[in-house]
Amino acid sequence: MGSSVKRIVISGYYGFRNSGDEAVLQSILLALRQEGEAAGVKVVPVVLSIDPEWTSRTYGVEAVHRMKLGRVFAAIRSADGLVSGGGSLLQDVTGGLTIPYYIGIMKLALWLRKPVFIYSQGIGPVHNRRYYGWIRRTFGKCRYVSVRDAESAALLESMGCAPGAAEVVPDPVLGLPLPGGTAQAAAPESTGERLPVVGISVRYWNADRSELDKLAEAIVRLSYEREMEVRFLPFHLPSDEEASYDVIGRVRIKAAGSEPKMTVVGGIDHPQRMLAEVSRCDVLVGMRLHALIYAASQLVPMVGITYDPKIDQFLHRLESTPAASTEAFDPAGVAAEIGRLLDNRDAWTAAKRPLVDRLKQQASRPAQQIIASMRL
Repeated sequence: MGSSVKRIVISGYYGFRNSGDEAVLQSILLALRQEGEAAGVKVVPVVLSIDPEWTSRTYGVEAVHRMKLGRVFAAIRSADGLVSGGGSLLQDVTGGLTIPYYIGIMKLALWLRKPVFIYSQGIGPVHNRRYYGWIRRTFGKCRYVSVRDAESAALLESMGCAPGAAEVVPDPVLGLPLPGGTAQAAAPESTGERLPVVGISVRYWNADRSELDKLAEAIVRLSYEREMEVRFLPFHLPSDEEASYDVIGRVRIKAAGSEPKMTVVGGIDHPQRMLAEVSRCDVLVGMRLHALIYAASQLVPMVGITYDPKIDQFLHRLESTPAASTEAFDPAGVAAEIGRLLDNRDAWTAAKRPLVDRLKQQASRPAQQIIASMRL
């Protein structure tokens, strides 16, 4: 029996060069392809992107401009279904138009009588309660709903969604493989004796940049205790690259000529290349959620700096808590935690491996459900 062909439109925050969101897209594409092949279904993805040429070139898929309604309409009308996700699409922290945009895309698909699938989304924060009804009514018409944490499921229930209507699954990025499908972490770049590598994913958050100043102080404190290389990994270009250089400048001022070796790994916009960079670290300090997810997937000990509940929620699944927040940041405590993990990496890996393995196994659940539904 020959394979059937299913065109699936994928809606999310794609084409903006944010490594976390691009990793979500790459993970969804790989999972749908893998599950489709196993079920005899050829998946033809069509991605809604702010930069469709770049997205098409990067992932080898069809892509249309997410803000050109005519092209979006045509793509959905000719498709067999819409996937919305993952990431934090339904929140109003980044702007008042975010939720209306993504709900609008879902409503368009439903109006065109296409099945809609919610793929491991993180819901909230949603401060404006007028969005509750929009989300509840739209999700109630979706064929399958999955969220990436129990807190998102609870928020949906508080909006009036039926209890248990949303399946709780891990973030899809936990299933992202290294380039070439390698299952093992990348080997160190040099042979023989090498400095331990502390990877740092930093972003701008506080208006006064106090979080960057405290992080710089933590780096200086740690550098007085041990030799190391500090490797900055910008996840959202170009802003995270600018924030990385900002921290470096602050470290140099505070260290007064005795700063550690510091580098910025710039210009990486493919998620699997960034995943490989994270795998080369001995410890990862992360303000970006997907930097922490990358680290977990490669069993790299992590130090979370939280600015949003999604950081706490992910760390909770690994039976961990943030070392600091953007509002309460103790440089001495963060430096001590980094040092502790550098000295006890094997113990951390042994403790977290069963948790990570379980999450990886569950990460493909939405793709399995989507393909099974489309075969009916």
